[in-house]
Amino acid sequence: MSESSAGPGSSGEPGDDERRPRAVYGVGSDPDVRFSLANERTALAWVRTGLSLVAGGVALTTLASFADLPWVIDVIALVACLAGGALALSALFSWRRAERALRLDLPLPAPVALPWLVIGVVVLALVLAGYAVFELAGDL
Repeated sequence: MSESSAGPGSSGEPGDDERRPRAVYGVGSDPDVRFSLANERTALAWVRTGLSLVAGGVALTTLASFADLPWVIDVIALVACLAGGALALSALFSWRRAERALRLDLPLPAPVALPWLVIGVVVLALVLAGYAVFELAGDL
């Protein structure tokens, strides 16, 4: 049988009906590979950011246990770990939404995680600034 007459999957390459997740690859047509790869790189960047948050949370907890730091450090570590996990999960859903939009030739969906991440950083900065002022006022 010639290579051109081989069906999907017969040469070791998965056909569109075999690619996973089917909810993504089972619709539309393949977009320009550069767009799919850019979408994947973006998702991986979000996963790296989530992993950094988890690693920072673990580092804060370890530091707090060795240095007998206040409980607020453990709370920040917990929030960082949970936010990192949520961000990684959000990266997966964002990748799926964008890939489906690319395959269906639709406009790309708006980012979901970015506004929440910015709000979280601003709230954390304000809370820590308030805590620092409270600690400094107590030392006077």
